Amino acid sequence: MAKIIIDENVCVGCGLCVNSCPECFELSDEGIAKVKGDECNTCDIKEVANQCPVNAIKVED
Repeated sequence: MAKIIIDENVCVGCGLCVNSCPECFELSDEGIAKVKGDECNTCDIKEVANQCPVNAIKVED
């Protein structure tokens, strides 16, 4: 199982990860991305991480 890590100091809260994979990501009340789950049946988590414009998402195998 992959482990998703979000660097909250880097995240700008653009919401791209949430739009790409709402099964795994959500925005906190502060507007920062949070991990909902490390497994996804609908998207490629590594691809979502690669789309992050500030590289705040890391995926560890």
